[in-house]
Amino acid sequence: MDLVTLDFETFYDKDFSLRKMTTEAYIRDPLFEVIGVGVKVNDRETEWASGTHKQIKKYLTEAADWDQVMLLCHNTMFDGAILNWRFDIRPRVYTDTVCIARAINGTEASASLGALSERYDIGVKGTEVLDAKGKRRRDFTPEELSSYGDYCINDVELTNQLFNLLASGLISGTRFPHDELKLIDLTLRMFTEPTLQLDKQLLNSHFKDVKARKEKLLVDAGVTDKKELMSNPKFAELLRGFGVEPPMKISPANGKETFAFAKSDEGFKALLEHEDDNVKALVEARLGTKSTLEETRTQRFLDIADRGTLPVPVRYYAAHTGRWGGDDKINLQNLPSRGANGKKLKRSILAPEGHTMIDCDSSQIEARVLAWLAGQDDLTAAFAVGDDVYKQMAHVIYSTPVEEVTDSQRFVGKTTILGAGYGMGAVKFQTQLAGMGVEVELAEARRIIQIYRRANGAITQLWTDANNTIQYMDRGDTLQFGKDGVLTVDASRNAIILPSGLPMFYHALGKYSTEDGQEYMYKTRKGLVRIYGGKVIENVCQAIARCIIGHQMILIAKQYKVALTVHDSIVITVRDEEVDEARAYVEHCMSQKPDWADGLPITCESGTGKSYGECE
Repeated sequence: MDLVTLDFETFYDKDFSLRKMTTEAYIRDPLFEVIGVGVKVNDRETEWASGTHKQIKKYLTEAADWDQVMLLCHNTMFDGAILNWRFDIRPRVYTDTVCIARAINGTEASASLGALSERYDIGVKGTEVLDAKGKRRRDFTPEELSSYGDYCINDVELTNQLFNLLASGLISGTRFPHDELKLIDLTLRMFTEPTLQLDKQLLNSHFKDVKARKEKLLVDAGVTDKKELMSNPKFAELLRGFGVEPPMKISPANGKETFAFAKSDEGFKALLEHEDDNVKALVEARLGTKSTLEETRTQRFLDIADRGTLPVPVRYYAAHTGRWGGDDKINLQNLPSRGANGKKLKRSILAPEGHTMIDCDSSQIEARVLAWLAGQDDLTAAFAVGDDVYKQMAHVIYSTPVEEVTDSQRFVGKTTILGAGYGMGAVKFQTQLAGMGVEVELAEARRIIQIYRRANGAITQLWTDANNTIQYMDRGDTLQFGKDGVLTVDASRNAIILPSGLPMFYHALGKYSTEDGQEYMYKTRKGLVRIYGGKVIENVCQAIARCIIGHQMILIAKQYKVALTVHDSIVITVRDEEVDEARAYVEHCMSQKPDWADGLPITCESGTGKSYGECE
């Protein structure tokens, strides 16, 4: 298979650019124009081609046998989409130095071409692109076009060198895992080779409903100008008009007292339960009109529907734990699922005509990983035989026979299993339950937490082991921990090496002074983050779950194209007549575990439908 390193240079100006637009909108816009393209086939000299769309397509078509090409770009979501959408060329495999760099260096390090070139001392990224702003191809002189070509050729060469360094293991010491290269390819295909459709009629209806709900909230609150709700001082005056003193808090930014009007502020949330219906209506109106997310997202879906299929922008290695995340201002990872209109957006995502969507979810994957990783054999065995572990936990908490456990008791048992496993304390547990509509006294919360810890001694020991790993990492020592030593602490990089072979970093780990004394913390782009045993285990369980989902995705992709991944689920579309066969295959794949996960009980649940929302 040939390696083709490629970089498109395209028209942009102060308004028409990727800084102001999504990748999908930019490439599909009528204003879009390719100025030229740099192409390197294997180790051959990089070429620059510029011309009309027809001329560039002819050049690209003849440059390689694309059925036998691995396409390499720095941000392949962009260049690969251009290659497919604009030139109808699809390589056999996609790869990307941005993705590889994020996985090797962590999500906190810059993955820009300039930063990486400087980091590895392989050259300097040019600046000629700055001179191209606002210029169509016809506006360039031959000399300027030649200079632009040199700039592009340099980018291609830098990208090619980066790939050779990063993928070969010359930087990290080990070759980039082959399975992770497969996952990069699958992730990029979700965007560059889209198949999902959008229901424009449903989206238009939903958009009208959203606006109508907001208008009704204003009417119910007796407010004519929404600016009164948006302005903190004016909103405070509205509250005082009903005899309510506005809740206050100390700003962490400047230490001064300020209004506690954020939706997460406890004093503000409490007003939703105020005895005066007028106050409740006022707060609901503030919350409902201040957020524009639903409107923005619906409008963005409508805009995409006007242009064609739905490219799924999923970012490979988006999180510290390696999990996928939303990208391109379309976060399909957190579409709403509750409320009267909660699933409208999910229902607007359709399988192609004549096809059905299959959504398969790995059941309780993190809780199962935790039990397995800790060697909590009784819990692992319960998962393996299909026992209702939430009912069993409720049985222990309330001394109620398992068959008599109520739904509310089971809910508490479920929250305990899923929450207390990472060292959660009683106060946080109480708050978590309250956020889900279950009120318990602090003493009761303490009792439940203690019951969980006594019943799961191996898990609590794992927290201690993880605390020790932090200290080992800080001292520069190396050790293995977890089930059969599946995790390795690489103190030289402040990282835990995952079963995938990739690192999970804790940059600049050390003891820092806090209000509570000296605590272990690590640096992120958002600042210092506290780290302790329970948090390490939470990170590790999420990371291992992601490794397992990745393994299952590769198995599924041997037979069917993966259309979407959300958290612990994988979505495919198949021809209507294949549904039963495909569903059985996907469920089989998502019941499989990697060789290193011996004894881990895995199961899954699936659903089908003509839309994503119908699958749940």
